[in-house]
Amino acid sequence: MVAESNPLVIRLSGCEVIRVLSIPAYSTIGIPLIPRTMPSAAAKTTCATVLCADLHGYDSLAERLPPSQVASMLGAYFAILTDTVLEYGGLVFHLAEADMMAGFGVGDTRHTQIHEALTAARTIQQRFAPVRSSWRKEYAVDAGVGVGIHRGEVAVGTFGPSEHTAFTLVGDAAHVAAQLCKRARAGEVLLSAAVHLPHRCSWRTVGAVEPMTLVHLPPLRLRGRSAPIDVWCAPAARRQRMGTRH
Repeated sequence: MVAESNPLVIRLSGCEVIRVLSIPAYSTIGIPLIPRTMPSAAAKTTCATVLCADLHGYDSLAERLPPSQVASMLGAYFAILTDTVLEYGGLVFHLAEADMMAGFGVGDTRHTQIHEALTAARTIQQRFAPVRSSWRKEYAVDAGVGVGIHRGEVAVGTFGPSEHTAFTLVGDAAHVAAQLCKRARAGEVLLSAAVHLPHRCSWRTVGAVEPMTLVHLPPLRLRGRSAPIDVWCAPAARRQRMGTRH
């Protein structure tokens, strides 16, 4: 499966899958969905650079504010995430409450799009910073985005009931990225060795984003995995100026 030039269409073994970009709750959010009239595609094994993001502080936000206000705030949050992912050539596969899963270089063995994924992650942090500041001033809530990136083998297919089948990624790569975003602190991006090592000499010039420092963290144990993994951190801007300690 390779992304086509038309951003609304991706292909899986020659079968076009239309991505629906208008969801009633969040008008600007794009989620790959399979219309009910389209036959389900069998899951295919491929490689992907998976980016997961989590809104830290969401529990406090949901507890303290009216649901209608929370929905409006989530709309602004998800608009930043999804617009940025699409801007850098990624595909948004999953949104759930305060989480997002996106894929870069899905099925493309020549172009992993690791740089695009990291650039998108850092751009998300930069674009969310003023939103985070305004929420703190207006609502006295401290929220932030944690991002995790991992590349590996995934199954790509359609899942769910026939009335609302979702096109998504499953497998260890998605699981690791999802756990990394939960372990990242607000404003941080955590990336695995599978993402860092192939490009370790060029991380300081990622797209148009300013040079950054990556910090090699102690091996990290993730839920359900038999051994710890090597992790690098792109620290939040404030902690980077102060000197990062994890």
